[in-house]
Amino acid sequence: MRLYQMQDSGNCYKVRLLAHLLNLRLELVDVDILIGESRTENFLAKNPNGRVPVLELDDGRFLAESDAILFYLAKGTSYWPEDRLAQAEVLQWMFFEQYSHEPYVAVARFWKSISPDCPPEMHARFPEWNQRGNAALAVMEKHLSGRSYFIGDRYSIADIALFAYTHVAGEGGFDLGSYPQIQDWIERIKGKPRHIDIAARP
Repeated sequence: MRLYQMQDSGNCYKVRLLAHLLNLRLELVDVDILIGESRTENFLAKNPNGRVPVLELDDGRFLAESDAILFYLAKGTSYWPEDRLAQAEVLQWMFFEQYSHEPYVAVARFWKSISPDCPPEMHARFPEWNQRGNAALAVMEKHLSGRSYFIGDRYSIADIALFAYTHVAGEGGFDLGSYPQIQDWIERIKGKPRHIDIAARP
């Protein structure tokens, strides 16, 4: 399979991490969103939404949206539970990641550490991103009290989805020192066999 991606993107890292955990080979194709490569006619034919990651399957079909790709790769593995309620709980946390976490933690990181220029209108939004991102982190901190992972004691794609941007939240100006449960969870995931860093290109 082929992954169209940007190395610094947490959404792309999710896919690389799960694929490596599952010992799946991916051909990485870098797409530089900073210079508009995801807005070309060729790329838009793969994903009309003009975003990475996009997974090209062996049969030539394309699948976009990082959490949808996680589900596709995880189905039938230990990273996707068999219990119906546990499956719904995994989705619950993945929806939380995309709607209450990523829009603030990831966006703050992008404008603070990845994009070469932060326009004034974006710079003015840092206080809002900080407040809302910390609200999401507080929800995670409370949930992880007395738990090893987000769904019971099983490392699942819910953890992978949330880990991708949480472990680099400091690059967006968030202080994880206030969240000891999250810090322990991050170290737990980093210690897993076959774990890879966001900079790795397996």
